[in-house]
Amino acid sequence: MNGSPKDKLAIVLQTPGGVVEIVERMVGVIRNFYTEVIVIVPDAAMSAGTVFALSADNIMMDYFSRLGPIDPQIFKDGKLVPALAYLNQYQKLNKKAEEGNLTTAEYAMLEKLDLAELYQFEQARELSVELLITWLSQYKFKDWDTTETREIPVTEDMKRERAKEIAHLLNDPERWHSHGRGISIDTLRYELKLKIDDYSENGKEELSKCIRDYFDLLTDYLDRENLISFVHTKEYF
Repeated sequence: MNGSPKDKLAIVLQTPGGVVEIVERMVGVIRNFYTEVIVIVPDAAMSAGTVFALSADNIMMDYFSRLGPIDPQIFKDGKLVPALAYLNQYQKLNKKAEEGNLTTAEYAMLEKLDLAELYQFEQARELSVELLITWLSQYKFKDWDTTETREIPVTEDMKRERAKEIAHLLNDPERWHSHGRGISIDTLRYELKLKIDDYSENGKEELSKCIRDYFDLLTDYLDRENLISFVHTKEYF
């Protein structure tokens, strides 16, 4: 692909997640070619998929759609593990040690924790937060000019501060309790105060049917061909 960026790209996104560094590269490539990105989530875009979705200018969901917590997953012993679970456990054990309440079993657990790995986990968390702050401020909040209630002009610092609040909330395992927990459109709208377009609202029945039919067709194809990933564009199938 050559030439100047095109106007708009719509992505139907379905993913259980993955590694946020890969998402960072994908978003960088997409933004090199498109000035506006819409992410449509008919089912679920979890973990790193949520980070991907929040890099868009606009997100479309319905009552069935789910995003997820973004506490980072990193590779350990050949599999993805929740980084913040290790960090939180270390902080709890360390606090008990400072208070003199550590049991022998807990002391043995604390000794087994690798400080270099813990540092890596901390950096993974900071990367997820940093990406969301950057992308929300630059894309999702680009047309946020005044506050809704007091109609105060919105500055770049205000956008970044609001993005930071959202990033830290999505990165909080104490709030969601499970990395695999789905976050509904209502929670995103009313708790996180994110603007999400509901494509199943009254008057959008035709759009909703088109999205659902297309998504069902693709997921049926994946199941039938036993594929774990698939990309479909107007250029090729």
